[in-house]
Amino acid sequence: GYSNEDLTALVSEFGEVEKVEILYKEDDAKLAFVIRIKGLIGVPPKQRKIMQLLRLRQINNGVFVRVNGAVEQMLRLVEPYVAYGYPSLKTVRELIYKRGFGKVRGDRIPLTDNAIIEKALGKYDIICVEDLVHEIHSVGKHFKEANNFLWPFKLNSPNGGFSYKKTHFIEGGDLGNREEYINNLVQRMN
Repeated sequence: GYSNEDLTALVSEFGEVEKVEILYKEDDAKLAFVIRIKGLIGVPPKQRKIMQLLRLRQINNGVFVRVNGAVEQMLRLVEPYVAYGYPSLKTVRELIYKRGFGKVRGDRIPLTDNAIIEKALGKYDIICVEDLVHEIHSVGKHFKEANNFLWPFKLNSPNGGFSYKKTHFIEGGDLGNREEYINNLVQRMN
């Protein structure tokens, strides 16, 4: 996972913002779900590094992120390779129940039993799948631990394919921020 400091350092290292002062207010935190929709060929080093930080190492991988100033900068930089938006509670729940895997001693373990979750996250009062869903969706105070416990989601290619992977969502393509419409895409990929 990454901390706010890592992101700040990364963004300033890239010089994307003259003065990195991330106004980071918990109540403004917004949850995004980011899906990598393009492969690695021709991805510049800076964007490749961001994809690694976001844990999007493979095409059709998806991750939850807490959106703040630094993350917004990063998402803008990788827009040509990802689709992202703001998932509904229903989407968060379906992803975790259907494709949720936890990281247990470095292994990818299916969340077949609440005991797995309780063992890893019980100290944060997250003891079952529903708690995990709630912590992620509400971007709770242990979001980072809960999210780091979750393995990146491996999704299918969308039913009916992508419309156009070369243009931005606003122009009728697939790339970048589709806000609430991410839910439709996840439905087609889950």
